[in-house]
Amino acid sequence: MRISARAVPAAAVAVAVVLGLGACSGGVTAPAGPTALGTTNDINPKPRDEVRDGGNLRLPTPSVPDNWNVLSNDGNDGDFADIVRPMLPQAFTIDAAGQLEVNHNYFTDVQLTSTDPQQVTYTINPEAVWSDGTPITWADIAAQAHALSGADKRFLIAINNGFDRVTKVERGVDDRQAVLTFGTHYAEWRGQFSGNSMLYPKAVTGDPDAFDHSLVNGITLTAGPFTVQSVDRTQGRIVLGHNPKWWGDAPKLDTITFSVLDRTAWPAALQNNELDAAWLSTSNDVAAVRGSPGVVIRRAPGNRWRQLTFNGAPGSILADPQLRVALSKAIDRPGIAAAALRGLTDTPVPLNNHVFLEGQPGYRDNSLGYDPAAAAAELDRLGWTMQGDVRVKGGRRLEIRDVMYNDPAWVQIAQIIQDNLAKVGVKLTIDVRPAQNFFAGVVIPGDFDLSQFSYQGDPFPLSSLPQIYALHPDDEQGNFGRIGSPELNDLIDRTQSELDPAKAIDLANQVDRTVFEEGHSLPLTQDPGNWGVRDTVVNFGAPGLASYDYTVIGFAK
Repeated sequence: MRISARAVPAAAVAVAVVLGLGACSGGVTAPAGPTALGTTNDINPKPRDEVRDGGNLRLPTPSVPDNWNVLSNDGNDGDFADIVRPMLPQAFTIDAAGQLEVNHNYFTDVQLTSTDPQQVTYTINPEAVWSDGTPITWADIAAQAHALSGADKRFLIAINNGFDRVTKVERGVDDRQAVLTFGTHYAEWRGQFSGNSMLYPKAVTGDPDAFDHSLVNGITLTAGPFTVQSVDRTQGRIVLGHNPKWWGDAPKLDTITFSVLDRTAWPAALQNNELDAAWLSTSNDVAAVRGSPGVVIRRAPGNRWRQLTFNGAPGSILADPQLRVALSKAIDRPGIAAAALRGLTDTPVPLNNHVFLEGQPGYRDNSLGYDPAAAAAELDRLGWTMQGDVRVKGGRRLEIRDVMYNDPAWVQIAQIIQDNLAKVGVKLTIDVRPAQNFFAGVVIPGDFDLSQFSYQGDPFPLSSLPQIYALHPDDEQGNFGRIGSPELNDLIDRTQSELDPAKAIDLANQVDRTVFEEGHSLPLTQDPGNWGVRDTVVNFGAPGLASYDYTVIGFAK
């Protein structure tokens, strides 16, 4: 679900991605395109023989990865995943409707071979090798399953991704086959090595220290059509080149270059022919790019969404769930959507579900609603009394910090929230931080009362439920606000164990309503999926739910 929210994974690798908004632009027309997730993508598709050989695809990224292991808590970032995805195995490819097909570059077959007990058999492509020439084997799968199981707390994982339910991984008919046996059913087994999750070599996942620290300064073994050619931290540039050990179709591009740029600089870099594609997160971005020579706007509703996380850790000012719920009701999410999505979509509405995106079959509105009068009454009942402009209880003023990546878009949202909360007697301070080290240095340690960041999803929305919303004090994963309950843990467990899709959706919506009632976090808006792309670029752009085929991305002949 995300990336990491998936979350990052799934919600993961819940993963989190910082988004921007920018100032509202009156009179900006939203780009034309579909409004429902999972209907299409917009990538200028061309067959392989119509793609030019060679070329360098220039893309932006907000920062150099803090950790190139996206399975780790430090590396669980959607922007980092975009960099490593052309280099690592995934079990399934995904089309624009979220439908799955076995990725035959890496696996000849992936099958649910038993339901009692549940068993999944992975048969690895006999040609598949790591970039040093060593075969990809069942041992790589077994090592990752153990690392993400949570059995060894020295592995600082971002998500279990169902491996906490795997009781054993065995060698199949040979080293190229792995058989996973589950002690408890796991509905989204297809997402364990797909979507926002990738397979790493056992050299990374087989040892806690290697898992946590070996990829901090760069990635080592890879197994995709591309591998790292160079990393220049001074210039802020990452270049991917051909993997000489790649066994599949040769990639059309020579290189993919990621340049570190602040998000506010992406539209200008497109206009100046310094980039070939960039995500457009604000109406100002769209207005700046529209009409630029050689640039087109591509649109397909995306799988990212903005959200607001509360810090409910013991001792924090928002430790009381009733207080968090009161504040939730005071925040004007429809107003935030109107401001954030103006010029990006003709239907600016808030996202009203933590689990499903609008357009997915399970989506329902389970929100508590915007009701400042009820919020004020609840604060009165909780003993937070007005003293001047700010409420006080037991000598403590109701003053909180909203911490976010330093971007005008996020600041504008924070200003709306600041005004909303002031009307019910809550003082909000806006606390902006640099993008570099934002998660590792701010969000993961819990240095916030509220924090704004975004999640990136995939077709496995149930995978990230324990990652983000379950509470296990010895295994926080992506629950950065340390909020939850044994009852919610149990409901999440039942949801992930349900193999009937309709019943799983119903349970997942019960999870969502409970998350709202705990005051865990507030979904804000879903990304409309606007991209600025050079008109010569093919097989790349606004992907929707689909995965990319990196061997056919390139430039038209």
